[in-house]
Amino acid sequence: MDRFLSLLQFADGLFPAGAYAHSLGLEACVQSGEIRDATGVETFLRAYLEGCAAPTDAVALLCSRRAAAREHLLSCLALDESLDAMKAAGELRDASRQMGRQTLRVATHLSHHPLLAEFSEAVAGGRTPAHHAVVFGMIGGISHWDALEMTGAYLYSTSAALVGAALRLLPLGQLAGQRIVSNVRPLLAALAEEAQGKNQEDMWSFAPALEIASMQHALLEARLFRS
Repeated sequence: MDRFLSLLQFADGLFPAGAYAHSLGLEACVQSGEIRDATGVETFLRAYLEGCAAPTDAVALLCSRRAAAREHLLSCLALDESLDAMKAAGELRDASRQMGRQTLRVATHLSHHPLLAEFSEAVAGGRTPAHHAVVFGMIGGISHWDALEMTGAYLYSTSAALVGAALRLLPLGQLAGQRIVSNVRPLLAALAEEAQGKNQEDMWSFAPALEIASMQHALLEARLFRS
């Protein structure tokens, strides 16, 4: 039970990873009028999950979990480098780095595991970017989190953060937000199952419209979010 509770701690919306500061391109879509309602938000969320979060981040998550369980630092560093190269949009890349470093900072204070300490030294020395999925997976590996539960929790946390951003950008209401989360739950379960057993070579990403929206975010005259 303690392992599961520690997973909930790191996936919780109150965990200070900084997810609340990012809309991952949603803000630009709202300002342009492309997204106006709950249906638009759900469509955006599904596209992000299917085109980015699941095939890229969730697979990286599982790979780093396996590498960390073997205490193989070089594999974690190589995976971090690959993930950095796959995030074409600068704002999405920076958001992932920032959340990863925040998560790593908290984790190193909660656990004095040598692998996290070595990885932190590499981050401090500018040798690795510390993407969120890689750091989260490493913590899962040394904490012995169940692989499927960890993947589902990570994708759920991502979804909840995006829905939270939507509630601040649009007059949807809490009930509409919870309906979106409920609607995507079957997708989250399917994507988490699908990611199991995949390797670094299986990582891919294809969400050009969302990446363009993220790039356009930097040009907005007024912004509520960092990405």
